[in-house]
Amino acid sequence: MKSPDLPLVSFKLDGAEVQALQGETILQAARRVGVEIPHLCWADGLRPDGNCRACVVEVAGERVLAPSCCRAVAPGLEVQARSERALKSQKMVLELLLADLPERGHKWNDEAGAQPHGELSEWAARLRVAPRPALKALRRSQPAPDLSHPAMAVNLDACIQCTRCVRACREEQVNDVIGYAGRGAASRIVFDLGDAMGESTCVACGECVQACPTGALMPKTLVGSQQVDQEVPSVCPFCGVGCQITYKVRDNRIVGVDGRDGPANHGRLCVKGRFGFDYAHHPQRLTKPLIRRPGVSKDPNSLLLPGRARVGAGAGQEGAPAIGDVFREATWEEALDFAAGRLKALRGTHGPKSLAGFGSAKGTNEEAYLFQKLVRTGFGSNNVDHCTRLCHASSVAALLEGVGSGAVSNPVADVAQAELVIVIGSNPTANHPVAATWMKNAARQGTRIVLADPRITELGRHAWRTLQFKPDTDVALLNAMIHTLIEEGLADREFIAQRASNFEALKESVAGFAPEAMEAVCGVPAGRIREVARAFASAKSAMILWGMGVSQHVHGTDNARCLIALCTVAGQIGKPGSGLHPLRGQNNVQGASDAGLIPMMFPNYQRVGSPEAHAWFQDFWGARLDPQPGYTVVEILHQALAPDTDPHKVRGMYVMGENPAMSDPDLNHAREALAALEHLVVQDIFMTETAWLADVVLPATAWPEKTGTVTNTDRMVQLGRQAIDAPGDAKPDLWLIQQIAGRMGLNWHYEGGHAGVAAVYEEMRQAMHGAIAGISWQRLEREGSVTYPCLSEDDPGQPIVFTERFPTPDGRVRLVPAQLVAADERPDGEFPLVLITGRQLEHWHTGSMTRRSAVLDAIEPVATASVNGRELERLGLAAGQPVRLQSRRGELTCHLRRDDGTPDGAVFMPFAYSEAAANLLTNAALDPFGKIPEFKYCAVRISA
Repeated sequence: MKSPDLPLVSFKLDGAEVQALQGETILQAARRVGVEIPHLCWADGLRPDGNCRACVVEVAGERVLAPSCCRAVAPGLEVQARSERALKSQKMVLELLLADLPERGHKWNDEAGAQPHGELSEWAARLRVAPRPALKALRRSQPAPDLSHPAMAVNLDACIQCTRCVRACREEQVNDVIGYAGRGAASRIVFDLGDAMGESTCVACGECVQACPTGALMPKTLVGSQQVDQEVPSVCPFCGVGCQITYKVRDNRIVGVDGRDGPANHGRLCVKGRFGFDYAHHPQRLTKPLIRRPGVSKDPNSLLLPGRARVGAGAGQEGAPAIGDVFREATWEEALDFAAGRLKALRGTHGPKSLAGFGSAKGTNEEAYLFQKLVRTGFGSNNVDHCTRLCHASSVAALLEGVGSGAVSNPVADVAQAELVIVIGSNPTANHPVAATWMKNAARQGTRIVLADPRITELGRHAWRTLQFKPDTDVALLNAMIHTLIEEGLADREFIAQRASNFEALKESVAGFAPEAMEAVCGVPAGRIREVARAFASAKSAMILWGMGVSQHVHGTDNARCLIALCTVAGQIGKPGSGLHPLRGQNNVQGASDAGLIPMMFPNYQRVGSPEAHAWFQDFWGARLDPQPGYTVVEILHQALAPDTDPHKVRGMYVMGENPAMSDPDLNHAREALAALEHLVVQDIFMTETAWLADVVLPATAWPEKTGTVTNTDRMVQLGRQAIDAPGDAKPDLWLIQQIAGRMGLNWHYEGGHAGVAAVYEEMRQAMHGAIAGISWQRLEREGSVTYPCLSEDDPGQPIVFTERFPTPDGRVRLVPAQLVAADERPDGEFPLVLITGRQLEHWHTGSMTRRSAVLDAIEPVATASVNGRELERLGLAAGQPVRLQSRRGELTCHLRRDDGTPDGAVFMPFAYSEAAANLLTNAALDPFGKIPEFKYCAVRISA
């Protein structure tokens, strides 16, 4: 976006003096002052191309008309946009384009009221243009529609070859699928090498349909009438990038989603954000409170879900019982009394430690804040956690220890300011696709991308160098890079002296990690390690972004310590284009952690063991608080299976929007623990695997049905607004938490709409005054997105932090050495392969939402395990065939997929499929600091 501080340029437009920003085009300046010039090939965010010629204007003293979308303003320029000559040419272009198109924009759909050709028809109507019969008689031969893609319809008979789709695909998203082929009358838009769209390499980001001005490319949900009842601004409910969106609503149903010009996405979306919205309307939505029928047991070994295959037993098994066989419908009063009454009784009989709560990183900040407040003040302990424990707990532990803050130092888009970017343990094109576009854009502009990962993923196409290290050897690789910087005199001695502590201990620790010694350990040639280390240190600005491939190990905290040390030793932190960024996996992982939804921290990362913090919150909440940290996700489930003699045995749980029966490691153990609880309350939108083990199920609201804030991976607090009503008797999560709290004896009163969300936010703002004091609810309603830290109403927020000091006691980053620690479980003759788990582009987390989206499930309908071609040959197996995966903890059946980016001796599997739950296999061994399970490494075998 252009800065208002740019110098102004004066020129004349239709006889009036106009002040334009330096660098603006005539079209941009005209739009800003309210002068409408027709345009078709130009769109906000796309490079101007000037090929349609609908926007031509007359410039005094020039022989030919100029395309206003490409022509920059200049001092003294005299422009006529509405002169007789300019208007005649504009109308001629519109007439010629319109004459070449069919009478209706979509030949396969004769629904009355269908808008023919989008922006082209709109401009023709404004300028009163209608094609003459003589021109229509010359209409081209029209291509047939292409309906091969699950999400998008291709109707090239409506194409005007403006190339907006080409630029959107190639230059914005950098997916390189859409091209322009042929010459003259044979020129056309093509996908890959002339493939059908559904058979091409299209990743369904939908940037092309958002760019298309005529409906030649459009979402299938919007074929026909384009009329909607309302358009509601909100935030995407999936990953942590925090893309701003607009819901298109008709008859209380979402029929489409567009990207908005938010600070994290600038209009861009991925397949989930654009096409994954229909889960909210799925017929399996919970709409009535449910209570388990007396005598119906909880069998963790036979989780049968209605309308779906038996979990863990492979696809296709029949015989799932109806919900009515296991649960009965109840009134809200009965369900809430039962839910809270049993929790209260357990607390009274066995004490506060007998209860625990799992909150959600998929809900709002207000829900996270109120949920943890309920557990601490109502349950009476700190046994509260959420899925950040399974994502970035080790990263947060290392960051709090080292730099004093668990948040990122600078936003993802700052890669545009970086000379070099290291992406390690992350697959952003699948997990954070819009963030990946900023990386790909930066690479096109000359930024050197280094991909460090056991798997070579799609980002490798854009990488300057790849470091494909052996799984479990992160510390060996990173310490070798730190060793190189120190040994070769590349360390930033001034930065270290002024802003770091414990450097000598780090130097001594990495002395034995020469790249030549680590080459055999990590599998990366010593020369390549040194080359990348030198480039990182010598770059004027360099960033490190990482994902769960770094954090989900028993040495995950050590991995993050090494990243902190590498940035610090090179002096690459605290300035634009430099710093540390752990990419958050879910839409509100950052915000939920900030709000205190973790067992050892009050809101804003104030330790529960701190006497000062403890006293402050006791006074603020007016309740006695436990001074001891609570148990984490995995520890709580261990405690559920503790003997009755254990005073900390967990007997009752309240789970809001989490699915530990799919997301926790060693699922057989996790499900056994959930089934062993004396009372389990689950609040969710679907009958998840966890809800199937519940005693009471409370139907809640999906993201488009609520108003509240979320905080993205860039520390942006953003406001999402309710777009549709909840189905049946489903209630807002925030209301449900308050109802449980009241029945637990808490006297809460949050007045206002949407269950008092603004009042809850303002209380949370007081609790987090050290971060968001300047971000009022009214400001969010006005601005939509504000980055913290933001400490006053006139503070614009600080996208880049640590510029002068770190929020540690001495203001310095603390360097913490790390040594080699092996994975808890190694491959052997019985289980010779390493299992790596993760997400895939089309599905998200445990699949409870995305697998109920028609488009997403159509693109990726079955569970797969990926190995490379060499491994397929060694195993004597073929891609596509069903196989059995086994570990020491469980087994599953899925289909094989060939992926040559997966290393030898490894198999990659997403964990979103209930019929082949990858976490049946994974290891529950914990990082001792972050208490995070080792999802990214365990031993498995594959057999036919």
